[in-house]
Amino acid sequence: MTRILVVEDESGLRRVLAINLRGHGYEVTSVADGTTALGALAGEPYDLVILDLGLPDLDGVEVVRRARRDSATPIIILSARDAQSEKVKALDAGADDYVTKPFGMQELVARVRANLRRTSPEAKQPTSLNAGALTIDFRRAQVQRGGEEVRLTPTEWHLLEALARDPGRLVPSRELLQRVWGPAYGDETNYLRVYMAQLRRKLEDNPSRPRHLITEPGLGYRFEA
Repeated sequence: MTRILVVEDESGLRRVLAINLRGHGYEVTSVADGTTALGALAGEPYDLVILDLGLPDLDGVEVVRRARRDSATPIIILSARDAQSEKVKALDAGADDYVTKPFGMQELVARVRANLRRTSPEAKQPTSLNAGALTIDFRRAQVQRGGEEVRLTPTEWHLLEALARDPGRLVPSRELLQRVWGPAYGDETNYLRVYMAQLRRKLEDNPSRPRHLITEPGLGYRFEA
C-alpha cells in the first residue's frame, strides 16, 4: 500500500486529510511538527509527503531542505502562503508541487496521483503518452495530433519532452531552462514564453485556453494529460 506522511499542525485539517486519503486507499501517517516529520522520514520509507509550511517548530522550507539531503520522496507543499516568492522558495528548496489553502480535496488527490506516477517504477521512462488528441512518442521524438504528425523544432520537442515526461508535475522555470537550453541559463523566462506559445499553437485546440500546456504564473509550467 502507498504510504503518505502528512505534516500539518492544525489538528482538524490533519484529521480531514488523513480520512480522505485513507478513503482513496492510501496508508497515512500524520504528524504535527517538522522535527517529528524528519524523524519519521529517517525511520521509515514513505512514497509521498504532504507538508504545511507554517509549522510550530521548523519552517516548512527548512524541513524540505533537510529531507532532500537523504531522500527524493515527492513533497507536496500545502500552505496558506500564496505569495509567489514563498512558492519559489519552497520549489527551489526541493518541493515537487505547491497547493494553496483553501483547496479542493479532489485537486489535492489528483496532485498526489500525479506525483506518485512520476516516481513509480513503471513510469520512470515511458515510451509514449496519450493525452486527448495527442500521442507523444518519446523513442521517435514525434508527436501526433488527431492521427496527423506535428512538426516540431528540436527546441520545441525538448521543451515538450521535459514537461510530458512528468505529467502533472509543476516544473520550475529555472529547471526547464537548464534542461532545455543548458546549465548557463536560468533567468531567460522570455525564451519559455515564446516557445510555449509556439507549442500551444501547434498542439492545443484552443491556444488561449490550453488544456495540456499549463502556465503557473511566476513559477513554471506543467503538462496535464
